[in-house]
Amino acid sequence: MKKIIIDARESGTSTGRYVDKLIEYLAKLRPDFEIIVLTKSHRLEALRELAPNFDIRAADFQEFTFAEQLGLKKYIRRLRPDLVHFSMPQQPIWYHHEKLTTIHDLTTARFHNPDKNPAVFFIKQLVYRHVIKSAARKSRTVLTPTKFVKDDVIKFTGVEPDKITVTYEAADTIGDKAEVVPGLVSKRFLLYIGRPTPHKNLERLIDAFRTLRQQHPELYLVLAGKKDRNYERIEDMVRQGAIKGVYFTDFVSEGRLRWLYEHCAAYVFPSLSEGFGLPGLEAMIHGAPVVSSNATCLPEVYGAAAHYFDPTDTVSMADAINEVLSDKDLRRELVKKGAKQAKKYSWRRMAEQTLAAYEKALED
Repeated sequence: MKKIIIDARESGTSTGRYVDKLIEYLAKLRPDFEIIVLTKSHRLEALRELAPNFDIRAADFQEFTFAEQLGLKKYIRRLRPDLVHFSMPQQPIWYHHEKLTTIHDLTTARFHNPDKNPAVFFIKQLVYRHVIKSAARKSRTVLTPTKFVKDDVIKFTGVEPDKITVTYEAADTIGDKAEVVPGLVSKRFLLYIGRPTPHKNLERLIDAFRTLRQQHPELYLVLAGKKDRNYERIEDMVRQGAIKGVYFTDFVSEGRLRWLYEHCAAYVFPSLSEGFGLPGLEAMIHGAPVVSSNATCLPEVYGAAAHYFDPTDTVSMADAINEVLSDKDLRRELVKKGAKQAKKYSWRRMAEQTLAAYEKALED
């Protein structure tokens, strides 16, 4: 029986949702392979519950370290796999045996993160760019979540188009019961959920919101996400600008996230760069009208189910949001189209396409 290793060290993170769903649905497909999953120690039990028929092992090798480059390589070689699926570009660049790599996007290769030490981040970014190019060129197959990312990877790495397979991701209904968020009951609010890194473009969203509040003085902007130094920086900007109505939730539970989706006036996604745009799709599943940036992959994923704006233009952003707030028919149409759009995507189909990529790589 052929042996496949899946690198799931990102399991349990926002980026790791992809590999968690892949493992969950691959286990349901019961592939005719021996599957070994490598993950961090704190995720062992969670993945064993998701995939009881897979061999789940600890691999506590931190990304962007010598331990990853040398220790992980040695660990994998010792297991003697026929194929390794690296679920992210971070991997031992000197591993030269059969492998697939998932490249979610090229955001980290292009955008600065002010939360990190500038000199250290600059070096890591140079290394990351090299790792992406190496991974793409040395992998039997590269998987991307959208056609946009496929084309972007082709331009960035120079690999042939037929080497890349698009496996669209999906969104799920939140299973937890909706839980009220204190302070927002009966309030009309816009919602953003996610990280506050520069490419998420929250500064322009806040500027657009300040304009909107002149027409809608009762409106709030809810920024939901775990507090870090980037969120603290944005809070300082809001405080210094005396901008009223911006509500920072910090980390929210699944139940509270569901309540936010179900009660927001609109979900706004101002991002400058995405690989798939999962939060907007999740908002659609829960009945929120979506107002989105027209950048990168987002029109590809959301189709006609979102109302778009230029993310570099705060006037365009404010106008698009105002149209959704002011036009009940438009809002109703977006909710209806959003529900249909979200149903086009399937984690099971993604797992089936990935399994087909494994089979093809092992046949060649």
